[in-house]
Amino acid sequence: MDSTTQLTIRRTGITTPVRTSGSPAPPGSGEITHSAADVYDPVRSAGSLHLRAAHVLEGNWTGTSTVPSRGLYPHQWSWDSAFIAIGLRHVSPLRAQTELETLLGAQWGDGRIPHIVFNPSVPLDAYFPSPDFWRSSTAGRAAGAPRTVQTSGIVQPPVHALAAWLVHQADPGLSRARSFLPRVYPRLAAWHRYLLHRRDLGGGGLASVVHPWEQGMDNSPCWDAPLGRITPAPPRTFRRADLDHGSAEDRPTDLDYGRYVRLATDYRDGGYADGAGAEAGAGAGRFAVEDPAFNALLIASEHALAAIARELGAAGTARHARAERLTAALVARLWDPAEGMFFCRDVYGGGEGESGAHGTERRSPSGDRTSEPCLQSGALEAERRSRAGDRAAEQRAQSGALEAEHRSQSDAREREQRSRSGAHGTERRSPSGALIPERSVAGLLPLILPALPRDIATTLVRTAGGPHFGLGGVARLVPSYDLTGHAFDPRRYWRGPAWFNTNWLLERGLRLHGEHGRAQELRSALLETADTSGFAEYVDPYTGEACGALGFSWTAALTLDLLHEPPGADQVVSRPGRDTFDTAQGAAPHGTPPDGTAPRGSFETGAKGGDRG
Repeated sequence: MDSTTQLTIRRTGITTPVRTSGSPAPPGSGEITHSAADVYDPVRSAGSLHLRAAHVLEGNWTGTSTVPSRGLYPHQWSWDSAFIAIGLRHVSPLRAQTELETLLGAQWGDGRIPHIVFNPSVPLDAYFPSPDFWRSSTAGRAAGAPRTVQTSGIVQPPVHALAAWLVHQADPGLSRARSFLPRVYPRLAAWHRYLLHRRDLGGGGLASVVHPWEQGMDNSPCWDAPLGRITPAPPRTFRRADLDHGSAEDRPTDLDYGRYVRLATDYRDGGYADGAGAEAGAGAGRFAVEDPAFNALLIASEHALAAIARELGAAGTARHARAERLTAALVARLWDPAEGMFFCRDVYGGGEGESGAHGTERRSPSGDRTSEPCLQSGALEAERRSRAGDRAAEQRAQSGALEAEHRSQSDAREREQRSRSGAHGTERRSPSGALIPERSVAGLLPLILPALPRDIATTLVRTAGGPHFGLGGVARLVPSYDLTGHAFDPRRYWRGPAWFNTNWLLERGLRLHGEHGRAQELRSALLETADTSGFAEYVDPYTGEACGALGFSWTAALTLDLLHEPPGADQVVSRPGRDTFDTAQGAAPHGTPPDGTAPRGSFETGAKGGDRG
């Protein structure tokens, strides 16, 4: 057991070994043990928020991972586990590592990390879509789905590299003893390659989601227009287990759910293929959306991968450069200067010559629409150069993990050349799509990016505090959707309620860009709402009233993270070329008390999603 865990638990049983899926103990390191009977017992007052948050995570722990909630979500979800690991690192770095290792043990051969890893002990009728719907081991065979673990076939936002880096920093000694980073780095690098190569369906350098469940905010009004092209599956073909645990008024409608099922069915029946094959199979009902939050998290995790690469002996500069190019592509593709925020792009929406949702297709942020094709072409060429730089850097690395990563580059290069000439060639000739005129919290989340232009960051803060989102004003927490929007509902799933993970990300973004007062107000509101709502899944943005499941894991985990964040700690906005995740900027060691004074960098405290399919 790691020394920091000994400080926060009392032993109540015999310690038994735990091995994570796909993660054998490193040779010569000895067996890592953990007690299933360990009880979190910090030196804090009984009933404290800290203690109650830790008890939520203990209650949702299965032995190898943490379920979002015992009733509604009885399996492991991808971005939930990343956020959960960020909070768990303050309680047990070992358990946080195990959380991520279990998830990565279910990774597919093509690099994708599935959005659900199914627990075989849970009855099939406890959750829909269940393993027999996804048929991952058969329908996903060509994409390299694992044979011994049942998963879904879609993905969720890529928070994982960021989580891995923060977990490593919580106890570097334990991480190095277990070879945690050398084992997870190649898997995380393959995950990013999948998103950047196979999911660049719009041809502009950004990753697309092919199902609303992938973005995590799955019932958002942002999906209404592209979903309108989808013929829903007949209600008699599926049973909604989610309605057994929540009010129908708070959940997606049957019509929307039928469209979700149709999209997932078509993707499954197409062998979970991305690119031209998937496009042909979907016909007029194609769904591909470039989402600002999904891509912002990919960029943040690319920065984290650079930090991991440096820890393992490589330079990491090529990954930083890629992250900054992706930031530029995000601005070029999704920023609307007139509206003051980022919008989703419907890749298959609009048509040649159409102006798009807000007229922004007629102009880039500099006012020149014609520059965008040049930007896209330059980004693609720079991406090719950056991969060469990565290979050269990794050749110099001493880590076996980086050597394996280097060996895989030639395979990735060959796959990419085939995709550019074949599968992706069609997408690169397709219309660039149209922005979707719906204001979602996703359009504020690029605030987490260090290379975001200062004027855009300033504008995003102003938009967050304006009438559409009410930060620091009418709203207790920032809602998931425009307070003044036509589809706003303060309780219906992702159509208005406030969520803890999105507000946690906004708090970090505000602090990163120097808005310390606003960040502190949001932090206080998050902690108070977590306390009074019983760690609810989501809440009414005006009143803080609990909605969805109670005792929700990422709410508890992010509460722990905020409690370990020293209030008022200054953060420095990273300059171009500077590592956002630099340990020199201040990761406090594990165990720093909530009232500690150690400074932290923009993500030194490190965050579920989806109707989860």
